[in-house]
Amino acid sequence: MSARHDTLGVVGLGTIGGAIAARAAAAGHPVLVLDPGARTKERLAQLLDATPEARGRIRLVDRWDELAPAATVLEAVPERRDTKAEVLRALDRACPPGTVLASTAAALSLTDLAAASGRPGRLVGLHLALPTAGLAEIGRTVMTDDSALTRVRDLVDGIGLGRVTVGDRPGLISTALLFGFLNQAVTMYDQRLAGRDDIDAAMRHGCGLPLGPLELLDLIGTDTACDILDVLSARSAEPSLQPARRLRHMALAGLLGRKSGRGFYDYRQPTDAAAPPASVGPPADHALRTVGVVGTGTMATGIAEVFAKSGIVTVLVGRTDARARTAREAVAASTARAVRRGKLTEAEREAALERLTPVGDRTRLADCDLVVEAIAEDLEVKKQLFAELGRLCRPGALLATTTSSLPVIECGLASGRPEDVIGLHFFNPAPLMRLVEVIPSLETASRHVDAARELCGRLGKHPVQCMDRPGFIVNALLFPYLNGAVRLTESHYATADEIDEVMKRGCGYPLGPFELLDIIGLDISLSIQRVLHDADRHPRTVPAPLLGHLVAAGRAGRKSGAGFRVYG
Repeated sequence: MSARHDTLGVVGLGTIGGAIAARAAAAGHPVLVLDPGARTKERLAQLLDATPEARGRIRLVDRWDELAPAATVLEAVPERRDTKAEVLRALDRACPPGTVLASTAAALSLTDLAAASGRPGRLVGLHLALPTAGLAEIGRTVMTDDSALTRVRDLVDGIGLGRVTVGDRPGLISTALLFGFLNQAVTMYDQRLAGRDDIDAAMRHGCGLPLGPLELLDLIGTDTACDILDVLSARSAEPSLQPARRLRHMALAGLLGRKSGRGFYDYRQPTDAAAPPASVGPPADHALRTVGVVGTGTMATGIAEVFAKSGIVTVLVGRTDARARTAREAVAASTARAVRRGKLTEAEREAALERLTPVGDRTRLADCDLVVEAIAEDLEVKKQLFAELGRLCRPGALLATTTSSLPVIECGLASGRPEDVIGLHFFNPAPLMRLVEVIPSLETASRHVDAARELCGRLGKHPVQCMDRPGFIVNALLFPYLNGAVRLTESHYATADEIDEVMKRGCGYPLGPFELLDIIGLDISLSIQRVLHDADRHPRTVPAPLLGHLVAAGRAGRKSGAGFRVYG
């Protein structure tokens, strides 16, 4: 192969351009970089320090015609139509007819850019969601030559990236799903529904994301995020995709994130990072010595296990003695597995089970310091239980609901003592998941909020606090993203497998949206999405029809043997 066919040209040594240049050079490709920016040499030095195997293969050039030896030239300039079109036209003039032009466009129309370039058949999209992505989205238009597409696919394969080929659509896959989620997180923060650190910690600990949404925006750059959201909003005619007020103001003020030293976090101060609070024991006046758990399902038994293993006397209440005993047996089986895995000693297991008392009589809750409701996610059923707990439990006892999306205030009002009611949303499986959302209503006493947060520390959990709103933090951000993924495959733009692959390998998510939906349960997911839509009545939160069709067909996910995929 000739030197020209081995060479990659890159215009723009920003976050994504630099990542691709470094990967290509590390894989053995000579790389020519054109970037007139004042800090280009400094950025290149940083890039080579981070990727020493790329040394000796990246060369800075000053003129367009110096890119002519490249077989493929990638434009990686900001997400602005005029800027990208100008670069592509300059490349068309400087490069031989056979050169393939690639664009990192995330939201702009590839078809429009191809037409503006002067060589519509030779333009291919090459998009990385993040600089650390292990997969590229290759975008093609109706005009793209097969030979140009093959050239870019070969390049992607050669630099060790996975790939998914998609058509020209606003946001492709990753940007379409990711940026609505990021923008919504900024709005949540701006409206003071939850704090910066709590939003990021919730999504890291609750969903296993490598970075929280505000941390990720600092990596992407607030200016870049605004450019992408502006284009997405205009192309999709979706006002909710217009950059959140705080995001726009930060970009205007030069608070661009990591690249400027300040964004949502201050990177000039090493201690300014989202970190779990110090675990402290509860003060004597807030001590919760005896806990009751109402329910016998998976969440109830998991929560009861967490309390018992943490040294707290726990009463597990079922509808009948037999159901309560069966729930205790589930805890016994779970702790036995923990012993076999080396997570628990046999002595610790026996001590935990001794603290756990199964009963079918709710009057046994009368002397508990805390009662946790973990029954069906049905507001009327929960309200009936809280009315009973309000009469039954001692004055000042803390009453908690584990609801994942329903209003805490309604449970509080039903109890007749709303100052004593709080939301404690544990995540499944409760013994393994570190996150607990702490949700006070407008009436919850501040001493109970303090007690709940201190209890989380005692349990080894990470508490995040949120206002009493539908979905709280995690579900409010997670389920619109999942719903968007269903709509994307519903439109036949990409398959469930392709979308899962892009979000896992391209964005670093531990699970793709369809894998996660099947684990959660499509029936539960549909119910939560309906709650979110009932709260805002926005067209974008309407549950995707395909989700409802699958539930109606009995395909509820892994638990039923089939959901978006078939199991067993």
